[in-house]
Formats: sequence, C-alpha cells, structure tokens
Amino acid sequence: MPQLLPPNSDYLDATAPDGNAKAVALAAEGLVKQFDSVTAVNGVSLQVQAGEIVGLLGPNGAGKTTALRMLAGILTPTAGRVSVNGLDLHAHPLATKRHIGFLSGDTQLYHRLTPREVLRYFGRLYGMADRTLTDRIEQLMSELEMGSFADRPCRTLSTGQKQRANIARAFLHHPGVLMLDEPTAALDVISGHFISQAIRRERASGRAVLLSTHIMSEAEYLCDRIYLLHEGCITSHGTLAEILAQAGCANLTEAFLQHARRRLEIAGSLED
Repeated sequence: MPQLLPPNSDYLDATAPDGNAKAVALAAEGLVKQFDSVTAVNGVSLQVQAGEIVGLLGPNGAGKTTALRMLAGILTPTAGRVSVNGLDLHAHPLATKRHIGFLSGDTQLYHRLTPREVLRYFGRLYGMADRTLTDRIEQLMSELEMGSFADRPCRTLSTGQKQRANIARAFLHHPGVLMLDEPTAALDVISGHFISQAIRRERASGRAVLLSTHIMSEAEYLCDRIYLLHEGCITSHGTLAEILAQAGCANLTEAFLQHARRRLEIAGSLED
C-alpha cells in the first residue's frame, strides 16, 4: 500500500500517546481549505488510531464540518494530505472511501423508504451479500432499538429516530474509520444516549472514530483524545487530562475559552 506521509512524520507514527503500539487508521497533514478570500481550515494535522475515539471540538463556524468533509473525500483540500488505513485519499479515492463510514450534519434519508429499506439499499451499494446484510441490519436495529420504527416511512420519523437510522447507515458496512459530524446535536436525552453507546461499541470493536462536536460534556464523556479547533486552526490537542493541565483549568469549557482568548491575544499582538 502507498505511504502518504514521510516515515518520520509524527502523524504516521503507529504509537499511541501512552506508548502502546496501535495502528494509525486516519492521518491528515496540513489540511487547508480556502473559499475565495476565506480560509475555513488552516493547516490542520491530526491522527486517529484504531480503537479510539478522537474529538474535533470547537464552536459553530470553527471549521469542523469543512475539515471532516475533506477527510472523507467530499471536499478537495486547497492543500494538505489525508490517508485512511495507509491509502492516500487523493491517489485512491474509491478504494479509500470503502474504509469510511461518514455521517454529515445534514444527512437526509429517502422519505418514501423505511429505515430497513434504506439500509438494504446502501448495503447493496457496498456490495454486501444478502445474508450478511440481513444479519447486519438486524444487529444494528437491535443495538439502536429501532424495531418500533424500522418499517415506517422515514418522513414520519422523529429527529432522534432519523438520526439513529443515519448512524446505522454509517456503521452498516463495518468501516474501519468512522467520521461523525455532530452526531447527537439537537437530540433528546434518550436518542443521544443510544447513539453515544453505539459509538462506544464501535470503538470497542477496533474502529477508529473521529467526531466533531461543540458539546463539551459529550467530548469529555466519549473521547480518548481531543483536538481543539478555533477559527480553522488547531489550538491544542491531547487527552482531556493533558488539555486541562496545559490550560490550568478544571473543565473543558474553561480550557477551550482560555485557548481561544490566547489565540485572539496573539493575533492582536501581531496586528499591532
């Protein structure tokens, strides 16, 4: 398989922060995305290892969705490189996307189909065998407790029910890398709990999970490591304990605000 980054790059070093060897499933270096005169993402580098949940944390407008869309191959970066399970996304787009389960913040379902029909449709697109697909659909419906609405048209479902169906679609083909954009945003407590538990199960089964969120408590609960994103730039990254220690704060909200203030102060001093 082709190597994306040079062998001495930190972002392809298959060693976890705790020193244990792990496979790097997702790696990005220097991602930039410009829209005319606006730089939405500016030099983002990150990695996600197999069997961990990594959070991309920032306020609305920080560049989280743009970054995830570049990582998933939906947007072409202005600059930078991405690899998934050792495959260069730019050089091998179709082969790479087979390893990805992507949930965008505005994913829609086919209104006339039921969740079961949606999953069967996507499973066939992925080339899953009928028996394997049937078993996988039943497994996901059980885990996400979708039985009560599995055969109702998607147009009749609540927001939480639709999001559970969308999560099932992203998980369906056992992708090695999951990219989830605000997976619990605007959900009630029960639906949010189902989805959080499903994400934790995927981590336990060895998946690499990257999720974006602006909900600090969600990041604290789910994530093994966190990247703080502010105005398109990574301001800090590490475990929750490391980020809190760096900022000298008691919680993630305070730490994020402190990093944001420091960045604004640096920008102001440069302008002066």
